[in-house]
Parts: sequence; C-alpha cells; structure tokens
Amino acid sequence: MPPLVWRYKPNHPEYVEPAMIKICIHQRALASVLTAALLSAGCASVNLESHIAQTADQALEMASKEDDAQTAQAYLLRIASRFQDEDNHVAARTLLQSPRLAQPAPGLGNQKRLLSMASATALEDESWAKEIAASLTPSDFINYPSDLISRAANLQADTFALADDPMSAALTLILLAQTDSSADAQKIHDRVWSLLEQVPDNELTSASEDAIGYEVQGWLELAGLIRTPDAGIDEQGRIIRGWQNNWPGHPAAQVLPSKLQLVATLADSRPEKIALALPLQGPLATAGKAIRDGFLAAYYLDDSTDREQTDIRIFDTSETPFSELYEQISKQDIDLVVGPLEKEALAGLGSMNTLPVPALGLNYLPSEKESPDGLYQFGLSAEDEARQIADRLAAEQLSQVLVLIPEGEWGDRVEFALLKRMATHEGVALDIERFFREDNLRAVTADLLGITVSRDRAIQVERTIGMNVEFEPRRRQDADAIVMVAEPTVARQFKPLFAFYFGGDLPVYSPSIIYEGTPAPSRDRDLNGVIFTDIPWVLGEDNELRTRATENLSGTRGQPGRLFAMGADAWQLSKRLPLLRQVENASITGQTGVLTMTPQGSIHREQLWAQFRNGAPELIPEPETKENETPPEEDARRLSE
Repeated sequence: MPPLVWRYKPNHPEYVEPAMIKICIHQRALASVLTAALLSAGCASVNLESHIAQTADQALEMASKEDDAQTAQAYLLRIASRFQDEDNHVAARTLLQSPRLAQPAPGLGNQKRLLSMASATALEDESWAKEIAASLTPSDFINYPSDLISRAANLQADTFALADDPMSAALTLILLAQTDSSADAQKIHDRVWSLLEQVPDNELTSASEDAIGYEVQGWLELAGLIRTPDAGIDEQGRIIRGWQNNWPGHPAAQVLPSKLQLVATLADSRPEKIALALPLQGPLATAGKAIRDGFLAAYYLDDSTDREQTDIRIFDTSETPFSELYEQISKQDIDLVVGPLEKEALAGLGSMNTLPVPALGLNYLPSEKESPDGLYQFGLSAEDEARQIADRLAAEQLSQVLVLIPEGEWGDRVEFALLKRMATHEGVALDIERFFREDNLRAVTADLLGITVSRDRAIQVERTIGMNVEFEPRRRQDADAIVMVAEPTVARQFKPLFAFYFGGDLPVYSPSIIYEGTPAPSRDRDLNGVIFTDIPWVLGEDNELRTRATENLSGTRGQPGRLFAMGADAWQLSKRLPLLRQVENASITGQTGVLTMTPQGSIHREQLWAQFRNGAPELIPEPETKENETPPEEDARRLSE
C-alpha cells in the first residue's frame, strides 16, 4: 500500500486531502466520462450514406434525425431511386412528395425532378404530372449529364403528355432529335407525330405563328397542312409529298413518321381491278342491287379515281356457288373482291386459312369465328348499334334498364352485344322481354314494367284477407331507362303503352330499326321522345352523293337507301383497307358512320343520334363522357372525304 501523503491545495489553504484519496476520485470521474461517451455514441445518428430503409416511413424517420438537410435529402432521393428499381413507385412517391424534399438543396433539384417524373408516369398520376409540368420547359432535359439526356427527355415528354400538354411533349422530343445524334429517329418521329395529332387546332395554329427554329416550324407546318378540311387519303398523300419537296433538309422529310409513310404509299397504291360480287337475282336481289348502285355512284363521283386504270367487274353470286365463283375470280387478274353478301358464302371464305385474293365481305362471321388473312368484314351491323346504345346509357349514367327485343336469331345477336357492352360499364338489364310482333303487346309491356307482378300481389292479398281491396298497380321503381328494339309499326304501339303503365317518365333508346328513313310526322308522333341512332345518310346533312342519287335514282330512301349508303362506303373502304388495318386509330367518315377496323379486319361503325320531336327526328349531340372516360373514337385520326 503506498504511503499516505497529504497534498496542500493552494487555492484552498484551509483544505488538505490525502493524495491517495484524490487519485481514486480522479479514476471514478474518468469512468463516468467514459460511460457517458459510450452512451452518447450509442445514440449517435446512423450513417445515412449506407443505410437502406425498408419502407417509406422508415426512411422519413431516419431522415428526420439528420441535422444536415442536404444529407437527409440525398438519403431520401437514394432510397426513392431504390424503391423505383424495385418497381415500388407508391413508396417512391411518398418520399418524393414529402415536405423534406419540398425545397431541394442546390445540386439535388434535377435528381428529384427526374425521379418524380419516373414515378408520376409509372403511376399515371395526372395531378402530380401537372404539378411537375408546371415548372418544366421543353429544353430542361438538356441540363442533365450526357448519359441521362435521353432518359430525361423521354420522361419529360411522358410527363407533359400525362399532364395533357401534348405540344410541350412534342417540342421536347423534337429538341431531343437535334441534341442526341444516337437517338432512333424513326421512333422519335413516330412519337412526335402521335403527340402533334392530339394538339387542338387553335393551339396548333397559335404555336405555328410563334414557332422559332427550322425543325419546329417544319413539324408544325406539316401538322397543320395534314388537317386541311375535307382532305381524303389521296389529297393527304399529295400534301405529304409537297411538304417533303418544300422542306428537303428537314429531319421528318428524310425520315417520315410511319403513319405518314403509309398514308403517302397507300395514296399511290390502291386496287385497280375490283370484282364486285353480289346477288342480283332471287330474294337478296333488292339488297344486292342497292349496294351495287351505291358502290358505282361513289366510284363515279370520286375525282381522285384514275378511270383508265380502275376496272370494276360485276359478278352475280345468285347463279353460281360462291366457292366456285371465288375460285374463278382468283385465277383472273383481280386485286380485290367486294362481296359476298350472303352469310353462307362468307362462311365459306371464313373456313379458308388464307385468301389468295383479298375480299371485303359485306356481312359478318360469327363473333367467335376467327377471320383468315385477307378477309375484311363490313355491313350494317345491328350489334354496332347495340354497343353504341350501351355506351350512351353509360355516358348518361343510366345503369339499370328494361329491354324489349324481338324473338329470333337477329334478336339474340342484338341482346348479346347489348348486354356484353353494358357489362363493361357495370350496367345491368333488370328485365328482358322477347316478343313476336303478333303477341299481346299490352301484356308484354305490363310484364316489362312490373305491372303484372303488382297485380298478382294485389290478388294474393285479396285471397289472403278474403275481401276486395282498393288497388292501383305500380310499375317497378328501380329502372333508369328502356331499350326498345322494335320496327316502327310495333314501336308506335309500345311507346304509348309505357305511359299507360306508368313508365312514361323513363327515357327510351332504340336502334335504327325504329325509323323508316323518311320523315312521317303524322305516323311517328307516338314516338316522340324516343332517342335513336342511325346512319349519316339518313340523319346527316346533305352531301353531293346523296343529293345527286336522290335526284337521279330510285331506292335511295328507307332501308334500300341504307344499303345504297353501305355500297358507297364499300367503295371508300376498298381504297383504304390496308390503311385502316395498319394505322392505329385510323378512321373514315362515311355515309354509314365513322368507320374503324379491328385488328381482325372487322369494320365497326359509329352512327349519329336523333330524337323524335313532333313526329320527326332531330339531331342531338353526342353525350358528354364521364370524367376520366375516353370514348374509343376520340383519338381517331379521321380521314374524311
């Protein structure tokens, strides 16, 4: 044991202490300091440069403990990027929209914007995209390092497009094509054109007037020229070639957008030798002749046709089995067959694997039947009208309907198409009454509106209580509308019965079968209020073909007139079949409606809408679509005559 030594404290002469005791006190103090240091080290911030958060909340909690704002922001951006790599854009959005990143530190703004654009477009978050786009200009992507320029430009274009600003999106890609020489010019030009097609006319005109730069001016001029009113495919082909001649050094003149390449090519290549195969005798002779007359009338009024090159040969399908006739035609120098009209003949073509000569059938195969290569299908399909009725019901938020449809195979097809399309809109048919025209229509209507059930219920009550009760029948109260598929003579009986059985307040929708095609106010007054769809030939404004056909030909009104219009559209389609199949969203404004083609080669039509008022049809506008719902035809590029 060391000797006990007393130490004198100069500042405190009154106090002395043993030296050994002082040494012990110093050791205890040192231990306390070390313990505090260890505890302090245990509570220190985690190294954010290496930390990996598993959730967005965990990342935000870790960042909140970091005193240095820039370090915390860099950490959150790194974790957001990691979430994106894992395709977890919801978690990335939580971080990128957090208050911690509201004001990015110098040097982090571009990184945040790039990540935000990636998640906003991946999530199709329109409101977020609009918020990002509000602070963007088309040239902003140039500020990124060279290895990120292409990605930044494409994300920027996607963001502008999602924010409903296709012009800025197009300008971004036009600038990218100038900036990045390694970019795929065809891919960029295709996308630029797709975006410019979405720009409203007034915005395009304004942008063209203010455009600066050779590339931008050229693009906007091309977009404006192609929208020339009444420019059909032939005129558009000439417009494209003329623009290329005027802008020979423009990137788009050297690498045309694919759609314009196709339009320009198809304008110069159309079938020259056409076989028109129709029944000209027998039960279908009236229909066949009406289609023939419409086809030839449209041909002779088509100023773009080279009469010396075009050869139309007419074949009567009522005299020879179509399989034999088609084999004969295929051995001749024929580019396209228009026909047959008969379902059985079309089924024969449908059974082939590939058609040696392409055919535009004037009817439809069953929906479950796959169409062979080279077969197109077009007709006045009642199914198209049923689908259009279902779309209008949905647009007007009428989800529960009562349906009247005739018995028979035709009615089966209408019912199937109507219900299938209604199901896509979450609509439901509360009751479907099938009828024959000879049926007791009062009873059919009473059953449809629930009057029969109401009466039966009253009778049951009387039997139960053993005495007569005062009773007034009531219609069912859950219906929003009625779909009435009936020819005029039957429809004129049904409509008053709806009111008689307390359903006069329900809106009524019908296909074109309800209208004979010629105004007859005295007869059709009972149809007042009925909303129906029909073809432009019947409801639209006068055009040269209809005016001249009405003056010089018989059979251009009513149902024969509809078939005449179908023949006229068959001529227009004969020139554009590859265009409709190969150009996405391409359409033709025809006499029977706006015509589009499915990938399987089936032509669908969108008709006009009218309502009976004072016994005559009056055009009514298309219904406004519900928010966030885009009609199939909205983006269609209409190649009008």
